[in-house]
Amino acid sequence: MNWAVILPLVIFLIIIFAIGFWASKSLRTTDNFLSEYFLGGRQLGGFILAMTMIATYGSASSFIGGPGVAYTQGLGWVLLAMSQVATGYFVLMILGKKFAIMARKYNAVTLIDFLKGRYNSKWVVLISAFSIIIFLFSAMAAQWVGGARLIESLTGLSYLGALFIFAISVIIYVIIGGFRAVALTDTVQGIIMLLGTLILLIATIVAGGGISNIMTDLQAENPNLITPYGHDGSLSATYVSSFWILVGVGVVGLPQVTVRAMSYKNSRAMHRALIVGTIVVGFIMLNMHLIGVFARPILPGIEVGDKVMPLIALEVLPAWLAGVVLAAPMAAIMSTVDSLLLLVSSAVVKDVYLNYVEPKASHKKVKRLSIGVTAILGIAVFLMALDPPNLLIWLNLFAFGGLEAAFIWPVVLGLYWSRGNSQGALASMLTGIGSYILFHYQFPSALGMHTVVIPVLLSLVAFITVSLLTKRDLESFA
Repeated sequence: MNWAVILPLVIFLIIIFAIGFWASKSLRTTDNFLSEYFLGGRQLGGFILAMTMIATYGSASSFIGGPGVAYTQGLGWVLLAMSQVATGYFVLMILGKKFAIMARKYNAVTLIDFLKGRYNSKWVVLISAFSIIIFLFSAMAAQWVGGARLIESLTGLSYLGALFIFAISVIIYVIIGGFRAVALTDTVQGIIMLLGTLILLIATIVAGGGISNIMTDLQAENPNLITPYGHDGSLSATYVSSFWILVGVGVVGLPQVTVRAMSYKNSRAMHRALIVGTIVVGFIMLNMHLIGVFARPILPGIEVGDKVMPLIALEVLPAWLAGVVLAAPMAAIMSTVDSLLLLVSSAVVKDVYLNYVEPKASHKKVKRLSIGVTAILGIAVFLMALDPPNLLIWLNLFAFGGLEAAFIWPVVLGLYWSRGNSQGALASMLTGIGSYILFHYQFPSALGMHTVVIPVLLSLVAFITVSLLTKRDLESFA
């Protein structure tokens, strides 16, 4: 075991746990446990809001899986990945102040709370909760695989041992602190990501003998690696463009991102988050994927793409600095996992149990149930991650697509179209989820596009058509 690498990671974990314990004071003293545990009391400032969105969205697929695919595909994947630059901008501009105002009006703590207040439909709530639980399980499994692979690469432990260490760390930390701990640690993690990315990119370029030398080596190996079309020409213009839906515009439909848009304290915080978030996401995504491509001439022949990042860090950096830099992907993974755990936990406790099982449950019982469900979910994801795929990015993108197909139109049109009603929202969700699963397994690249595009369009048609054909319910729209 390389203790010079492991020690900085251990120190990082200790700092994260310390923040969690500090944030847990808010949980012990608050009068509104649900709002504090799941939303941080709606008190996020602009910088923290930007960092928590970036750290939540910039997950294992961005820091482990993304560079792994870029290593295989070449510069074409870097171009595709840059569609993520507009993520935070789109989310906060489209949802904006109106979403935060309506969330406060409905006293919404979760995205499903917002949908319940807007559409006043039991079935919209239950289908929403079902979608979050199913698809976010896939997303969480992807993160846990990424965390375990990182620890496995650094320590030489078995995959199972590494997964166990990661699982215990995250479950305890989320249970302790709730959303406020998540938001504060996301800020620390976002800064680490920023600095770690920059250091590793510079070290990789130096190790490769400069950018021109790296490009010459890539061209000598396979000229397609330095084109926009991928190593085998499979990245067509249509396919790359369709990723603007999946990881650009469509991110508005991701519950783990939209919940951030109801947690800021004022419009000044939102405007600052727009600027900071866009700059930081662009910087991190460009550099992380470039590192994946530039690593190819330095470390040829890596078979498991998810190991590219830890291996290149260990190759081009001193051991202690590699440990510091590799805290960045660990930060990304932990920040995403903790957010997803809270989201699925809130779907079970807040959106299903408190709405339809025991609406008058005591404060003490809600608190105990929230923590218990979070722990059970963590164990379930651990079991699901025991048999990992070779590239976890595909598992993560599958979850992204399913959530977007389910939620994008009920959220966006629910905000801005008064004629939209509960029947339209339900039709949109069922059409989006059903067609996404069908296309994913039967027609994965229909018309040369990513699977998500046609289901998102079909769910839009379903929402508009059914809303126009059925009775309007204006009383819930404001």
